[in-house]
Amino acid sequence: MEEQEQQSPRTSSGSGSGVISLRSLKLSDVDDFMAWAGDPDVAHFCRFEPYTSREAALAYIAGTVLPHPYFRAICVDGRPVGQVSVTRNESLADACRGELGYALASGYWGRGIATEAVRAAVAEAFSARPELERVEAIVDVENKASQRVLEKDGFRREGVLRKYQVLKGRTRDVVVFSRLSTDVDS
Repeated sequence: MEEQEQQSPRTSSGSGSGVISLRSLKLSDVDDFMAWAGDPDVAHFCRFEPYTSREAALAYIAGTVLPHPYFRAICVDGRPVGQVSVTRNESLADACRGELGYALASGYWGRGIATEAVRAAVAEAFSARPELERVEAIVDVENKASQRVLEKDGFRREGVLRKYQVLKGRTRDVVVFSRLSTDVDS
């Protein structure tokens, strides 16, 4: 997947959002990255704090995003408006699964863009990685919008893990979702 630069564009289904595509995030995308990664509403349920400096954002893109095996910009009409990633586990015991993460600029919420981007990213990950049998998502129990994205994309809700992680100083309950490579597209 690392060598695949551009996902085939997918037109949104009647939402008027434009052409949605996935591509590698570049250093030159830093200003667009700051638009969502610097937004406290977007960062609320994310592991990161809102980015406040361009230098910190550039360091993150260079040090984490570029070497990541699957980290894509979610684009609308070619412009990055969010991110989607699937981890690659190095341990042989965990190579069969990857964790999905995504964030979208708040001005694009409610248009089906995240749903479409997640669907495309998961399909691409399963296609490119034959060892991958499961993509899972760990979602804050209060993040109902993200839960709906996953449900619309055919992920199964597996259960709640109580007091599972500390997020921004608070121990949080999370919902675990999964999608298997053998699941029929919904």
